[in-house]
Amino acid sequence: MKDLQGTQFDAIVVGTGPGGATVAKELSAKKKKVLMLEWGSSAPVKGTTMQAALMAGIPGRSALITYGGLAMVRGIVMGGSSVLYYATAFDPPHDMLKSYGIDIRKEVEQTKKELPVAPMKDELVGPMASRIMDTARDLGYDWNKLPKFLYQDRCKTDCDKCTLGCPYEAKWSARMYVDEALNNGAQLIDHARVKRVITEGNTATGVEFSRWGKSFKAFAPVVIIAAGGIGSPVILRNSGLTGAGYDFFYDPLIAVMGTVKDIKGGREFPMAAGMQFPEEGYVMTDMTIPRLLYQGFTAEVFRFDRLFSHSRTLQIMVKARDSLGGKLTNSGGVRKKLAKDDRGKLLHGADRAREILKHAGAKHIYKSWYIAAHPGGTVRVGDMLDANLKTEYDNLYVCDCSVIPEAWGLPPTLTLVGLGKRLAGHLTAGGAKKTGKKKGAV
Repeated sequence: MKDLQGTQFDAIVVGTGPGGATVAKELSAKKKKVLMLEWGSSAPVKGTTMQAALMAGIPGRSALITYGGLAMVRGIVMGGSSVLYYATAFDPPHDMLKSYGIDIRKEVEQTKKELPVAPMKDELVGPMASRIMDTARDLGYDWNKLPKFLYQDRCKTDCDKCTLGCPYEAKWSARMYVDEALNNGAQLIDHARVKRVITEGNTATGVEFSRWGKSFKAFAPVVIIAAGGIGSPVILRNSGLTGAGYDFFYDPLIAVMGTVKDIKGGREFPMAAGMQFPEEGYVMTDMTIPRLLYQGFTAEVFRFDRLFSHSRTLQIMVKARDSLGGKLTNSGGVRKKLAKDDRGKLLHGADRAREILKHAGAKHIYKSWYIAAHPGGTVRVGDMLDANLKTEYDNLYVCDCSVIPEAWGLPPTLTLVGLGKRLAGHLTAGGAKKTGKKKGAV
């Protein structure tokens, strides 16, 4: 840290997921000096089970349990959960955002030109996803390949590294934007856990963080908190914004599984194809996961007879748009029950998944326990933020899934990149309040 003494910064970005990495990349491209602070590691992605467990499997840190034994997983690593996601590029909820004064259509179109957004080539769609898609179509469902953030020439068949972090850089992740920011002159400190925002009066001036047991402070005229749907509200509460972290969504999901005799696989890109059911409030896709994760899902519901059937088991994910509710503890613990209506959505989707699996020739059909992904809405626009993602403190902004104002139920990456571009444009156009203070130093 000594080499940063006296360094001048124009902005501090806390968190390197899709939102934060985008802001850092865009600001640094405009010659702004940016400091990125990341709680997790910046070590190269190896695609191993052990490394993935360190990123997203540590209880109380990245693996959180709420009421009813529902598990929520988040990636604490450079790039955030995008390192472990399935790279699905669902369009943003433009109408919903527009009703809150946010229009990111231009930024999203720019992103689609900048990043490799397209459905996978047929030869990259695995046999299990193909069987599910063909069967669903035979039953009359409008089941189609999903758009992906994917460099398809780098992608490999018979590979299950997507869940573990792609070591081939075939799957776009926010790490790539972090690298661009670094090439533009930005600086990164990993293993840096931000505790609070430093303020003078009603203006944010910096952050306090710890690294390897030591405390540090960093100062800049603009602070962007992008620590995720759980991390950001905890930081803001510690900074005096006590309303953060209430009435949020967490995108509950289940997997429905069944064994077939004529396929031997289990190593393919998950969520290759699927279908939205907007009126019913859920989405369904194939979801072939690695063997150890499959065995965990299977053992959790006591289907020990299926533990060694991974290579022949078709898997369909049902993910619901849940209602807002619950609260976070001051340390980031999740306290939310799965509402009866939301459970009903998942069970309704599970019945459809069973129908598809049966027509695909599957036997021994069962469903996993409930898990959750994409926690958000904890620092909502229209509640704690204005349309420019600004808090009640001057020069303090938020840019991650916590800002989404309503439950949505779909992967948020494309939305977050669009919001990051929009926020960076606002800041470079002079949106932050001029304080007249010197740029800060670590």
